[in-house]
Amino acid sequence: MNTFFKKRINSGHKSLHQSPGKVIYVGKKENETRLEVISYSENNYSHVESDDLQKAYGLKETQEKTWINLDGLNQVSEIEKLGHEFELHPLVMEDIVNTEQRPKIEEYEKYISVTLKMLYYDKNGDFVREHLSVILGKNYVLTFQEANEDVFGRLRERISSGKGKIREAGADYLMYSILDAVIDNYFTVVESISEKIQALEEELFKKDVSENLAGEIQHFKREILKIRKAVLPLREIVKQLQHSGHPFLHSKTKHYLTDLYDHIIQVGESVELYREMAWGLMDLYMTGISNKMNEVMKVLTIMASIFIPLTFIVGVYGMNFHYMPELDEPYGYFVIWGIMIGIFIAMIIYFKKKKWF
Repeated sequence: MNTFFKKRINSGHKSLHQSPGKVIYVGKKENETRLEVISYSENNYSHVESDDLQKAYGLKETQEKTWINLDGLNQVSEIEKLGHEFELHPLVMEDIVNTEQRPKIEEYEKYISVTLKMLYYDKNGDFVREHLSVILGKNYVLTFQEANEDVFGRLRERISSGKGKIREAGADYLMYSILDAVIDNYFTVVESISEKIQALEEELFKKDVSENLAGEIQHFKREILKIRKAVLPLREIVKQLQHSGHPFLHSKTKHYLTDLYDHIIQVGESVELYREMAWGLMDLYMTGISNKMNEVMKVLTIMASIFIPLTFIVGVYGMNFHYMPELDEPYGYFVIWGIMIGIFIAMIIYFKKKKWF
């Protein structure tokens, strides 16, 4: 196998050739681990942030609903300790720190594990695809994120202010709300894709197309592929949650999951549409380049066609025969020039009538 491809495979899948359940961080973001614990009931609310993961210990059996959010996946040993505390299966812990893991859902007796991708644009406007794991227990929800940024700002406000029914509902509704926040932000990403497509289309129809436009289109296509890989598997995840018989998922929450499924279908259809449009942008770009080349070839062909008869005349009278009859004409030189200029003008008029230029 080519050395380049070997390097790409090894750099993207550090857990290859390891025993199943081996917890190895696969990712590029090196962040300090930060713990956020939000506990609430209908009348109570508390919010704690800490660097000490031990503050999450003992919260598994709490009577209040608890959202335990962990930022930073590179501290594997700390995550393993937290996983043991909540009795997570080694394969689940492996998926938590493997940022290349495809979105999936697994049901266990004591919890439900959902792995998905969180998509958003950061403060610099750069596209971010972040690995997110959600664990639903009896009265708690665990979330594991790569970095400190996320899309849960409004959800935290709803919990702290007591707006809506989130404080009254169970932990399964909290998990639904987390998934809903992630999928709602997909719409924001899709809107941004639409704006980018319009901007690229406008750029393509300009007379002076940027030389970097092909690279921008390729980068945009890769971005859409990342979004597509994140969105499409979520259909099966939400569908499985809808039809799950797990005791931690109540029938009232499943009604909300139906609405969530409709949203992910809508996002998926938009992504497929924009994917086709992105492929069309490259075709449009190549067509524009081809048309420009055709215009250049057209001008060169016209110039060559004009000079072919003139070159013929010059070639004939460039022959060094002593007895050429026109050589002794006193005005022969000027006559030949007049004939060539006349041919030149006649051909220009002919090409213009044909609208060749």
